[in-house]
Amino acid sequence: MPSFDTVCEPNLVEVKNAVENTAKELGTRFDFKGTAAAIEHKEKEITLIGDADFQLAQIEDILRNKLTKRSVDVRYLDLGDVQKMGGDKVKRVIKVKSGIETEDAKKITRLLKDSKLKVQAAIQGDAVRVTGAKRDDLQSAMALVRKDLADMPLTFNNFRD
Repeated sequence: MPSFDTVCEPNLVEVKNAVENTAKELGTRFDFKGTAAAIEHKEKEITLIGDADFQLAQIEDILRNKLTKRSVDVRYLDLGDVQKMGGDKVKRVIKVKSGIETEDAKKITRLLKDSKLKVQAAIQGDAVRVTGAKRDDLQSAMALVRKDLADMPLTFNNFRD
């Protein structure tokens, strides 16, 4: 029976490369010389450190550009609040989303059930497996999920015929 998996998985290697390129650019740019501007990467968290909110916004903009150049969707980034550190420094923790949360998985299954397409959706861990009798039904299900849940960076993999 044809099936595919709906997942939310960023390419973590490309995310790491984008963070390293951002750090390299921070070291070479004239407007960041002598400031506390820095970027750190740990597992699925990116920490931006700067002297002011304006500087954090600049670092975030550089990071977004580097991610876009490496074809990583910026919707994977979950921005945290700006926190004060010691002295006049501020930091922001950005989480990299990975896996579909339970609420979002339920939205996807409900959307597919309400669509009257001849497909079945099943939540399997942090992915949603969609099965159907025809390949055309699966392709319409992909289009429907892409259109209605545009705010989520979903990808479809493991397509079996």
